[in-house]
Amino acid sequence: MPRIALIHALSHSVEPINAAFVRDWPEAQRMNLLDDSLSADLAAGGRGLDAAMHARFERLAQYAVDTGADGILFTCSAFGPCIEAVARRHAALPVLKPNEAMVAQATQGQGKLGLIASFAATLQSMPPEFPASVPLELALAEGALEALHAGDGATHDALVAAQARALAARGCTRIALAQFSLARARAACEQASGLPVLTTVDSAVRALRARLQPGDPA
Repeated sequence: MPRIALIHALSHSVEPINAAFVRDWPEAQRMNLLDDSLSADLAAGGRGLDAAMHARFERLAQYAVDTGADGILFTCSAFGPCIEAVARRHAALPVLKPNEAMVAQATQGQGKLGLIASFAATLQSMPPEFPASVPLELALAEGALEALHAGDGATHDALVAAQARALAARGCTRIALAQFSLARARAACEQASGLPVLTTVDSAVRALRARLQPGDPA
């Protein structure tokens, strides 16, 4: 079975993606690499995705390759350019950004897409990944990530759902949750907005499986 390296910048991304693998691709061998200082340093540094941040991603990817990974899935949506550079360097194996498959799915819909994040940098790095044909409305669930860090999942979900409700009022026809850590709020967002809600987690597992095992029913 393929060995998949899952590289995380938030501890809250570990559980939802591993749960998706257990449900949709249990045969895959998973290894989890977590550096939760990546997100903290990006938020506090004020330097954006500079050369030092790119170098950190290169080292993480090389470690995964050195351990025999057949594919790499990054679960941190705020670091798109760093992940793209890794994918170019390791073109012999699948290297996926967390949101690739969801972005592709979003292009199939009609109308305005509401994009919710709880990490502000994600709303800077992720919108350029969508084609210009997809009109976006952005929303930051302020305080949600802090609530999750504090172990208050209910407040996290309520804050995210409130943004989903606001996006529906602004004319969005569907909602996309930009981070793996937001997947837990999907049902709350659907209830609050009355709209279909896309998440990055399930689509990412299906896309990686399709790349490594083409023709295998997912």
